[in-house]
Amino acid sequence: MEESENKTDNSASSCDITPKVTGIGGIFFFTDNPKDTREWYSKNLGFDVNDWGSTFESRNIQNPDEINALQWSPFKKGDEYFSPSKKDFMINYRVQNIEGLVNQLKENGVTVLDDITTYDYGKFVHILDAEDNKIELWEPTI
Repeated sequence: MEESENKTDNSASSCDITPKVTGIGGIFFFTDNPKDTREWYSKNLGFDVNDWGSTFESRNIQNPDEINALQWSPFKKGDEYFSPSKKDFMINYRVQNIEGLVNQLKENGVTVLDDITTYDYGKFVHILDAEDNKIELWEPTI
């Protein structure tokens, strides 16, 4: 009986450290006028906006006590934050075990654009996918 309880405890998602994407952390896109775009979304769709965009909160369906955030942000067309990608959008993926994931990506020949950077709210790194879309990977601070 005790052995089966340990197996159940070890399979809990909160203990999982497999390097992988766990959700979307942000949607970023170019616009001619970020301020007007934010105001339009606020007026017409009820977005609660600030200077950076809007944040949406959701609960993890498998762990309802866990609250996740998704950042929505319009950027001024041509902003260098999307470089070297030439695309009009960038997606931020929430990940677990960012160090292990970066190691796997390098082994797979994926272009890793920078070193992992740590802030109070998490760790970040940027990569390019097969179509040269810049992707931001974010491991939130727990």
